[in-house]
Amino acid sequence: AGWDDDLVLMSGMVGSRQGWREAPYVNCPAGEAELRKNIVPVEAARGRSVFIVPGLSCIDSSGVPDVMRGEETQILGALDELPHAATVCLPGTHSKWARVRDGRIESFATFFTGELFAVLCRHSLLGRMMEEGAPSDEAAFAEGVERSGEASGLLHHLFGVRTRTLFSELSPRASPSYLSGLLIGHELRSAAADEVFLLGAPALAERYARAALYLGLAAKTLDPHAAARGLYRLGRSLNRT
Repeated sequence: AGWDDDLVLMSGMVGSRQGWREAPYVNCPAGEAELRKNIVPVEAARGRSVFIVPGLSCIDSSGVPDVMRGEETQILGALDELPHAATVCLPGTHSKWARVRDGRIESFATFFTGELFAVLCRHSLLGRMMEEGAPSDEAAFAEGVERSGEASGLLHHLFGVRTRTLFSELSPRASPSYLSGLLIGHELRSAAADEVFLLGAPALAERYARAALYLGLAAKTLDPHAAARGLYRLGRSLNRT
């Protein structure tokens, strides 16, 4: 698509409170029909039709709200690759785990994994003991995933990254990969899914797939260009209205 298209459709943080124009959240369960119904038009020059796709919200079992923006469009674009009922993981700064049934997102949960990894590496005592720019270490990553299943919980496990380095059980070069495996392992165990469909940047989705393999979970990686297909799907339906 070029810049001169008459129809422009956007999703993600462009519709947040800090974005171009706020597109209110739609409550789950929701699918294509609910997203299309709540698309927000934006005034634009030169006779263009500009729209922003809304995000989604849901309430967890404890009554705590959760939100997503952009991931709903990715899931919409991946529906043709999914079975009737599926668990979809969208790894990233804030990983999303969505329950999808009959083309609708029934519920989802967000995990702080990516941002926590970045904060620990850049702004914590753990990061000071790591080799900056270290290459991926698969053995250390697998060790971290395995450690995530042991007793004592995440907070204790995190301090173990420091002590293992102090006692030369873990090298500064291997520490980032170990920490990554530890955090992703905790996320996968918390999500409690036997089969997961991974949707996101290829390198990160592949890392999650390897962690799932170490845990004995079935994992399938979906087309990372699903967002474009989701926008196209919504754009087609807009043209029919």
